[in-house]
Amino acid sequence: MSQSAFQGYQSTPGCFDELVDNSGQARPPAGGISRFINRHGPDELCQRQELLNQTISSMGVCFTLYSEGQNIDRAWPLDVVPRTIPYTEWRQASAGLMQRLQALNLFIDDLYHEQKILKDGILPADLVLESRNYLAPCRGISPRYGVWAHICGTDLVRDGDGRFLVLEDNLRVPSGVSYMLENRTVMKRVFPELFADSFIYPVDDYPHQLWRMLASLSPRQGETPNIVVLTPGVFNSAYFEHSYLAQQMGVALVENTDLLVQDDTVYMKTLRGLQQVDVIYRRVDDVFIDPEVFRPDSVLGVPGLIRAWAKGQVAIANAPGSGVADDKVIYAYVPQIIEYYLGEKPKIDNVPTYLCLDEKQRQYVLANLDKLVVKPANESGGYGILIGPRATEQERQQMAEQIKANPRNFIAQPTLALSTAPTLCDGVLEPRHLDLRPFILQGAELYCTTGGLSRVALKRGSLVVNSSQGGGSKDTWIINDEV
Repeated sequence: MSQSAFQGYQSTPGCFDELVDNSGQARPPAGGISRFINRHGPDELCQRQELLNQTISSMGVCFTLYSEGQNIDRAWPLDVVPRTIPYTEWRQASAGLMQRLQALNLFIDDLYHEQKILKDGILPADLVLESRNYLAPCRGISPRYGVWAHICGTDLVRDGDGRFLVLEDNLRVPSGVSYMLENRTVMKRVFPELFADSFIYPVDDYPHQLWRMLASLSPRQGETPNIVVLTPGVFNSAYFEHSYLAQQMGVALVENTDLLVQDDTVYMKTLRGLQQVDVIYRRVDDVFIDPEVFRPDSVLGVPGLIRAWAKGQVAIANAPGSGVADDKVIYAYVPQIIEYYLGEKPKIDNVPTYLCLDEKQRQYVLANLDKLVVKPANESGGYGILIGPRATEQERQQMAEQIKANPRNFIAQPTLALSTAPTLCDGVLEPRHLDLRPFILQGAELYCTTGGLSRVALKRGSLVVNSSQGGGSKDTWIINDEV
């Protein structure tokens, strides 16, 4: 493999680089992009980035950034250099992801029924039952197949040795899959020769797989189900994704005012009258989904929806109450959950985690805030996180007070040497840290995307990859290494 493609590229010491090995050579899965740079030079890479940006703008791929009380639509940030992973490695990772979702669904179903895992002392009962994501009105409800979290976005990172670790599970309304799909569409237009040069596994079957999974949940088996995507509306930051997925699946995008519950059955209002709804892919948070059961002040929900769901007249994905396994404190127990329900060792490890509700672990966290990353148990989007080594003394003191006031609400983890990948920054390839969010589906069957959404921190040295915090993305190429 030629060494000139990444000549002058300075890898970050102690971090695994996705494309470049320790000798400065391209790793085998990155052969295609390496040959392209060798053949055309860095100037052509910059021109392809400009073409990529224009393509994104013309396609209208955007996300909403909340800033100073305003909703600002921004073009989706995609880096021109893909992230490459060998298929043999991905096959092992995807098996671990599907194992994890299977166990989490058994866990959620148990919590809303017999609670065996609590009675057997594997998890403290108060830890689970006092979680704000444990929804008592869901007790006794039995979704089809015993599956509650039908769509999961699990965040993976690599440690300094290149080992995949699970950073967190997103089981309520995980977002980002539309950007994974659009990234691939854009890259195919910008780099047609690279797709001819390498065997890159496709991702464009996801909408079909999503439809199949949702259809398998329908209470009216044997008929073509009426599936809808329930959105909070155009002002939601993920509205682009809601409309995109509805369009890709060929189903209706609805808001709460488009739905009506009569005789414990959900109907959609149409110009031809009421149509029965079989499956709702909801992108509205749990407690806003039905004002009769949860928040009476919700203007996003459908009155009577939980009643219809409980009677088996409609399926809801993800099921209300599935967020109980989304709690970052519960995350620390997932290895035990896998062993309890499946009798297997986890195929992908967690990041080591300290629970601040445990007095001994809390004292360690408070004494080492300058070395740890501290996260609130139920926040998302990168909000509320303290990266200890990069925080000020005042910020660490403020976090210490928050932990002491509410230890249940915080976990801590070592500051990881997240993997990096070459990223085009002002015309130069520089290492930037990144993570990976694959999407796993469970209904009648299990499915995992071949790759996922790679999110990259565009600021030098930053570990925060969220787009809401200034992060970008990369197309993730799973390369066939078995030929």
